Amino acid sequence: MAEKTFTITDETGIHARPATVLVQTASKFSSDVNLEYNGKTVNLKSIMGVMSLGIPKGASIKVTASGSDEDQAIEGVAETIKSQGLGE
Repeated sequence: MAEKTFTITDETGIHARPATVLVQTASKFSSDVNLEYNGKTVNLKSIMGVMSLGIPKGASIKVTASGSDEDQAIEGVAETIKSQGLGE
């Protein structure tokens, strides 16, 4: 299993538009990709799951992936978080 932690820096947190981009990115990989925030874990390939977390600015999130392309999945999600200006 691969994992990486991020701090959300976007003023509005993870809202609908960037959440959609994250889901699209995670869906490109065959690995199971999950997002953990505030003790809850959801499938990062589910827009409803991601939106249900209500992730605000300043939140610390953890992305985990397990499967044949887990490292590429984490790297892809990390790149998307940075390119969308969501966090670091």
